Amino acid sequence: MRERRKVDILCVQETRWKGSKARSIGAGFKLFYYGVDSKRNGLGVVLKEEFVRNVLEVKRVSDRVMSLKLEIEGVMLNVVSGYAPKVGCELEEKERFWIELDEVMESIPTGERVVIGADFNGHVGEGNTGDEEVMGKFGVKERNLEGQMVVDFAKRMDMAVVNTYEEHRVTYKSGGNSTQVVLPDDWETTAEVIRETGRKVLGVSSGRRKEDKETWWWNEEVQDSIKRMRLAKKKWDMDRTEENRQEYKKLQRRVKREVSKARQKAYDELYTRLDTREGEKDLYRLARQRDRDGKDVQQVRVIKDRDGRVLTSEEGVQRRWKEYFEELMNEENEREKRVEGVNSVEQKVD
Repeated sequence: MRERRKVDILCVQETRWKGSKARSIGAGFKLFYYGVDSKRNGLGVVLKEEFVRNVLEVKRVSDRVMSLKLEIEGVMLNVVSGYAPKVGCELEEKERFWIELDEVMESIPTGERVVIGADFNGHVGEGNTGDEEVMGKFGVKERNLEGQMVVDFAKRMDMAVVNTYEEHRVTYKSGGNSTQVVLPDDWETTAEVIRETGRKVLGVSSGRRKEDKETWWWNEEVQDSIKRMRLAKKKWDMDRTEENRQEYKKLQRRVKREVSKARQKAYDELYTRLDTREGEKDLYRLARQRDRDGKDVQQVRVIKDRDGRVLTSEEGVQRRWKEYFEELMNEENEREKRVEGVNSVEQKVD
């Protein structure tokens, strides 16, 4: 979806990844993420690789709020990813989220641009009477408590709920068919239709959580076997005959054999290469690359003024360095202060 819609910066929520780092996720994108529990919450920001070097600062406040500061053609852009508690959560947890979000916003210097990509888990409602300054009239459903918190936040921060200014009730469109945002009364029926369609089109998984597996050693035989096995699984899900089941099981066993042979061959070749000078260089190169990929900021090049604003002009940077060294050279250190204090006492005693 990200590639199809040509999205360069994407905020994601409920990632459920435990950790605080950055990692390449393929297709020319890098994910900056934060999570403390692999079963709930977690969020991140996905950047196109060409913008990674523009990252100046990453703030991970909690598993519900984080932000990135980027410099793009001299403009400071702050991207904030947020994940508000759901409707059934405790009020204290909701208030803590809004306090954290407020603090992030207040830490951003005036004049820098801010974009918030968040799942606020609320409905601001249709119409905008009394709230025209922060939202349009094309919201959906009736406003709930969580939606009111969104509107109040927009007013505090002088921002706008941008997706309410155009009519966009259609959330999915394909082949001439459109799906609209549904009301709660229709949700159970709609959910069952979605589940049934998913079973027919995508098949049914075993339900067990699969750990990430390395696939760098997959050869053509392995890929071909896996493709055949998936087609057989899909066929069995749609038509659960004994014949389809046996065909799926046979292809499962074939995949295991092909995987075992390919993995052993790949590791044998790898160990042979690692014994050479070229292999040793490859190993160090891989280690350095993994270290770089895990870092938030590729190179430290941020200089801020007294008010915390990032300086981009050469004149501003030079002026700030001048101020810094003047303060450094003219400021008394703690040792000098203590010596002067002792001399003062001795003079009084005399």
